Amino acid sequence: MPASPRARADRHRGLATLRRLGAVSDLLFLFETEAHPISQLREAAERLGVSVQAASHTFRSLRGRGLVEIRGGLYRPTVRGVDWLHGALGSVRDDLAERLDRLHIVRTTRAIAAAPLRSGEAVALEIVDGRLTARHGPGRGSRGRARSAARAGEIVEVGELAGIVPLPLGHLWVAAVPADRLGDPSLRRDLARAVAAAPPGLLFAFGLEADHLLARVLPRRPRIRFGVAAAIAEATRLGVDCTLVSVDRELPRVFEALRGPDVPPLEFLPIGGAGGRPGRVRRQRVRHRA
Repeated sequence: MPASPRARADRHRGLATLRRLGAVSDLLFLFETEAHPISQLREAAERLGVSVQAASHTFRSLRGRGLVEIRGGLYRPTVRGVDWLHGALGSVRDDLAERLDRLHIVRTTRAIAAAPLRSGEAVALEIVDGRLTARHGPGRGSRGRARSAARAGEIVEVGELAGIVPLPLGHLWVAAVPADRLGDPSLRRDLARAVAAAPPGLLFAFGLEADHLLARVLPRRPRIRFGVAAAIAEATRLGVDCTLVSVDRELPRVFEALRGPDVPPLEFLPIGGAGGRPGRVRRQRVRHRA
């Protein structure tokens, strides 16, 4: 399919002009001769960071196109050369501005101050308990500068951002409730011990039976029962550990929704009782494939 008129025009303007062999050297050579008159090619070579032979080749090429000349003992652009220089640099500037407008660039952000911060202080940004946190020091990952003073625990705006915030990966702990034990009086005790064996984090109940059990076993602990798969995926991507309670026959539905490149590390907390010492929790690490 032939290129559109716009595509053909884009190939001859802005950054596309720099793809042409020698275009960068041409632009820089002309700029130096316009902004800082040069009397020797060695001086041009030093400013451009190239060899004298390369500077000489660029000069001959530009002179052959009528863009540069030696005038009064100095290398100077011709009128045509000045016009070409302004047009080329202006085209590059406009092209860069257009490309940057298409990108989502974060220039400032907000974070929770891990300690008292002064205005203008260099800070390091990291994810702590799923929250973007600013602490003292330049840091090795993402860093910036506090734009205002803040007390510990307050939200602070951070500018002059650089680097990337490393994202820790949380784990998913699964307490699979055997469906055939739903009427077992000892199930509540065993489930409480299984949940207690998991690290602190978010607690999820998938399905009516699991939510009903948790309401009786841990009535005061907050739990999430809606949007379970999506919430687990988002939380673990931010380094938050999650514990999921579900009847074993319901687990395939959860795992199906968790398929993808960001599946968290998965570890089962088998519930004691049938087939083993009552109440004893054994951890079993598994790899869940997308």
